[in-house]
Amino acid sequence: MTTEMTERQKYDLKRQIEELKACRGRHTELISLYIPPNKQIFDVTAYLRNEYSQSQNIKSKTTMKNVLSAIESIMSRLKQYKQPPENGVVFFVGHKSVGSDKTEMVAYVIEPPLPITTFLYRCDSSFYTEPLEEMLTEREIYGLLLVDRRECTIGLLKGNRIELLKYMTSQVPGKHGRGGQSQRRFERLTEIAAHEWFVKCGETASEIFRSVEGIKGIFVGGPGPTKRFFVEENYLHYEVQDKIVDIFDTGYTDEFGLRELVSRASEVMTNLKISREKRLMKKFLKEITKTKDSLAVYGEDQVRKALEMGVVDTLLLSENLRKYRVKLQCNSCNYSEMRTFSEEDLKDFSPSVCPKCDNDNVMEVVEKIDIIDEFSDLAEKTGCKVEIISAGSEEGDSLYSAFNGIAGILRYSVDL
Repeated sequence: MTTEMTERQKYDLKRQIEELKACRGRHTELISLYIPPNKQIFDVTAYLRNEYSQSQNIKSKTTMKNVLSAIESIMSRLKQYKQPPENGVVFFVGHKSVGSDKTEMVAYVIEPPLPITTFLYRCDSSFYTEPLEEMLTEREIYGLLLVDRRECTIGLLKGNRIELLKYMTSQVPGKHGRGGQSQRRFERLTEIAAHEWFVKCGETASEIFRSVEGIKGIFVGGPGPTKRFFVEENYLHYEVQDKIVDIFDTGYTDEFGLRELVSRASEVMTNLKISREKRLMKKFLKEITKTKDSLAVYGEDQVRKALEMGVVDTLLLSENLRKYRVKLQCNSCNYSEMRTFSEEDLKDFSPSVCPKCDNDNVMEVVEKIDIIDEFSDLAEKTGCKVEIISAGSEEGDSLYSAFNGIAGILRYSVDL
């Protein structure tokens, strides 16, 4: 059984979950069935027969009919299995609402990239996707702590996403210009206030970080020597203190400082996911600026051509891409062509007139594939590395907004 997912698997699972969550039943007509790898198919079938018998008591005839047909569909599909796949299998079957009091039968069979742990059957007005969503929970988690005498910011780095958890400001007085005894008294009061502020910061940060499961380490930052004093004086709980990986100089201690802290840490911690993405985008942008022998390529048509030529070393795709490569075909002369549609445009698509026929025959959608899957498949044929750049980071935003989410680094410079 696999314990880690590739970026491609994560993306595919995320898209499947999005599609499932968009399905809504008029009543409790959508069945979710999770079968772990150690469950006997015979036992599952027996369970479904019992549910079938119970469902015949549903008062609404329409709902009863739809639930029974969904159970029948699952039992029919189960006949294809002698035993569950390596990680188990999930069935999502039922009648979803398509408007105007009409429904449409849908059936999804998913073999998840990670093992299913428990057997589960649920009949509801929506599909139950939480166990699949848990598989997408980021496992590379680091704590972020910024502190000085004025501010304290606490956050998390999940993969390459930065989350602000807590921002606090202090009442510690600033510098005082008086001399003599007044100055010494003021300095003592300032140090007492600073100590109380650090205690508050330490207690708050410790409580937050100890409540988060799976933190691999903690990065501490801030301007000047204050952050090191804070760490060395043990204001943090010892369990949190032991997880400190490194201390970094940052110019800010607010939300902006979190990004600065992560940027500093990624330069040192090269194994971080965000470090890899930063390195790749930095390399790509460096190639973009070259006026001669550039290895950068971007744009759907140019990257597809380069992939077909087998000259792409690393393919960069934005996780935010929501496009499909669609095959349109005439239902009369069989003329076909490939087009790219956004998710919204495809929903609104209506059959278009065939450009080859003399009459009004129309071209309809006969095939569609997620553009990330299409490009990934092309890349795998030539041994090209595929990197799906996450949304929400500077690198991810740059790839999506400036290059329409599709770019690549070539093996060698070619004219495209």
